Amino acid sequence: MVSPAALSRPVWAEIDVDAIAHNTRVMAGVAAPASVCAVVKADGYGHGAVAAARAALAGGASMLAVAVLEEAAELRAAAITAPILLLAEPPPSTVDMVVALAVTPVVYSHAFVDALEAELDRPRWPSGSSPTSPSSPGPDHTQRWPVHLKVDTGMHRVGCHPADAAGLAQKIATSAALRLDGLMTHVATGDVAGHPLLDAQLARFAATYETLRALGVSPAMVHAANSATAILVPEARFSMVRCGISLYGIEPAPGIGADLGLRPALRLAGRISRLHELETGESVSYGARHVCERPSIVATVPIGYADGIPRALGLVGGPVLVGGRRCPIVGVVTMDQLMIDLGRPGEVDRSTAVGSEVVFLGRQGGDEITANEWARLLDTIGYEITTRIGPRVPRIVVGGTR
Repeated sequence: MVSPAALSRPVWAEIDVDAIAHNTRVMAGVAAPASVCAVVKADGYGHGAVAAARAALAGGASMLAVAVLEEAAELRAAAITAPILLLAEPPPSTVDMVVALAVTPVVYSHAFVDALEAELDRPRWPSGSSPTSPSSPGPDHTQRWPVHLKVDTGMHRVGCHPADAAGLAQKIATSAALRLDGLMTHVATGDVAGHPLLDAQLARFAATYETLRALGVSPAMVHAANSATAILVPEARFSMVRCGISLYGIEPAPGIGADLGLRPALRLAGRISRLHELETGESVSYGARHVCERPSIVATVPIGYADGIPRALGLVGGPVLVGGRRCPIVGVVTMDQLMIDLGRPGEVDRSTAVGSEVVFLGRQGGDEITANEWARLLDTIGYEITTRIGPRVPRIVVGGTR
């Protein structure tokens, strides 16, 4: 495991996999008896997909979910054999990868269903054997490939129209190559209990499910809820919930899940590389957009917007922790470095020097800075803060779960 002391650039992200496992157990308790599908797309929301997947499975997740086939390939290369749900249809030309990676695709078009069926019909396996999928293990395994049908009930992103769901479901149910394992939708206002659109989407989804049941098609897995909806709307949990942001210890929206004991799993830190003593009137960074109103000790840390720190964070006083004290980022964040105002020369602790630790996200001493805190300053969401942390920042796994 890499140590911060061994890094050529003193910037790193600590990933507490025990926290991810804990958060998964918490969400499993919230959702029970529904199962938990752990969403590890976007490199595990910036936490590292492989580490996050293993921790979520250790915490009780029964399935993983990714956005693109390359994310599934990374998990399979790490010898993760758990069921993987591909959340959106890839181009029909990639169905060979779907099969090779043994993923369960979400489907919503005839074109993709036809392409997958044709791929499965190609003679490739030895006589008497069958394509394998990790979502159907054991002696009762059949030759039919599992898929989940997605219905667009009002998000208007991807999914089939509710009126088309029955035709697609029957097509899959009567296929010799495919098996309809799941029916799903995605809600647009799942963080607002009682929102008219949420109620309308759930009603459309329930009606679609009943239509399928009347046709004799009853998928085993029915799911609509993300983290926020799983917490707020018990009737939306169905048989499975898809949890992403909550598994990383970040509230899906302010106040949602605040009482559940979720633990932030990421601590982003670095070390001071240079100190400057500036006079009143001197400026900091590009555009001279920050001008010192008093004599100041300004510290440079070698991390910037190329690493995911929002460029505007210093213009809104984005806080960091130095020696357990809150200090603002000042001036425009540059591509590779940023500056922090440590205070007046006489106020700065003598122990603060080049090499001192700076915490951007996470805890230091008795204080903590969260992704949602930065997000509020920038009028965005915590999801964007962690997923922007780039590959130049090494992830260092801490905790006992591997």
